[in-house]
Amino acid sequence: MHEQKVSGVTAHRVAAFSDGVIAVIMTVMVLELKAPDNSALSDLWPLWPTVISYTVSYLFIAIIWINHHHLMWFVAGPPTLRLIWINFAHLFMVSFLPFATAWVARTQLASAPVAVYAALFVCVDIAYNVFERDVLAQAHARHVSDRARRMARRRSLAVLAIFATAAIVAFVAPRLAFALICGALLLHVRPEAPGST
Repeated sequence: MHEQKVSGVTAHRVAAFSDGVIAVIMTVMVLELKAPDNSALSDLWPLWPTVISYTVSYLFIAIIWINHHHLMWFVAGPPTLRLIWINFAHLFMVSFLPFATAWVARTQLASAPVAVYAALFVCVDIAYNVFERDVLAQAHARHVSDRARRMARRRSLAVLAIFATAAIVAFVAPRLAFALICGALLLHVRPEAPGST
């Protein structure tokens, strides 16, 4: 039984729509960066939670964009309705990032906000893992080797486990949890290159 395709929708169109949503999310997030009222350099110091949380969230969105485009290259023909809905679910989770980032910044990395921030990363990563699995399942073996599929799955599960651990650790040591989030992101900085194996 063939997966249902959506008439007139191409992988390029799905990627372009996702680009637009991600651009809006980044714009909303950057609006939270407020300049201090005074002119002294020391007035910048209280902004450190905002700068750190914004930087990590920006990196996360950049990683999402890079990996998303990397995966879209492997979509053969028109995307299935299932893949489109998975993409929408993924973008929905990402859209909460400006809210979570602002909360972490305003509370100076307090326990509950960092736990919610890490839990959001878990939700985004689950949606991404489903998206990745769906795309790679459709990809031709010539483009994605079995070894590359296994490596992608292991990496995704490792990142998910670290995010989940951070969500729990945040209640005891929020800054350590935030550091775990940063470490997990490094595993996704470079997308896999299935075609090179």
